[in-house]
Amino acid sequence: MKEKFNIITSTCVPLATENIDTDQIIPARFLKATSRDDFGKNLFYDQRFDAEGNPIPGFPLNDSRYSGKILVAGKNFGCGSSREHAAWAIHDYGFRVVISSFFADIHRANELNNFLLPVTVSEPFLFALLDKVTAEPATEVTVDLPSQTVSCPTLNLSEKFDIDPYKKYCLINGLDDVDFLLSKIDDIKAFEKSHS
Repeated sequence: MKEKFNIITSTCVPLATENIDTDQIIPARFLKATSRDDFGKNLFYDQRFDAEGNPIPGFPLNDSRYSGKILVAGKNFGCGSSREHAAWAIHDYGFRVVISSFFADIHRANELNNFLLPVTVSEPFLFALLDKVTAEPATEVTVDLPSQTVSCPTLNLSEKFDIDPYKKYCLINGLDDVDFLLSKIDDIKAFEKSHS
C-alpha cells in the first residue's frame, strides 16, 4: 500500500516553460538504474545545473523562495519519449501534484501509475496561477481529489478536473494495480469457484 491521496494544500514551484519533454525532466544519461530511488536529484538536471555542476541562478528549483508538493508547469508537459523514469524523478523530488493545461497522454498515465496526480486546468487558470505563484511564492493551492477541484483562495479561483474513476479510487486508497487486484482476491476466488 502506498501513500493515500485526499486533499493536498501546499505552496508551489512555478515552471512556466511550455513543451517540457521527458528528456528535460530526466536526461537519458541518468536512466541506468532500474529502481525508483534517487532520481529526484537529477530532475531537470540540464536546466538546474551548468556543465560544472553548479546551480543555474533563476531556475525555479534553484530558487529558495519556491517549494512545496505542487509543480505548476507550462502547457504540453511530459511530451517526447514514454520513459517512466520522468514520473519517478518528479515523485522522488517530493512533488505529489503537477498542474498544467495539457499533459502528454503516456506521461499522464505514468504519473498516475506512480502516485502523482496530474491536474489539467484551463489555460486562463494556469496563466493566472503561474503569475500569482511567481510573484507571491507563499501562495497556497488546494487540490481536493475526492471532489476533483483545484483552488487558489487568494486568486478566488477554483476549477474542476477530470480523472479516471479507477485511478481516483486507487490514489485515494493508496493502491497500485497489483494492490487493487489483491484487495479483490476473495471476490476473484468466489467468481472462479462459481464458474468452475
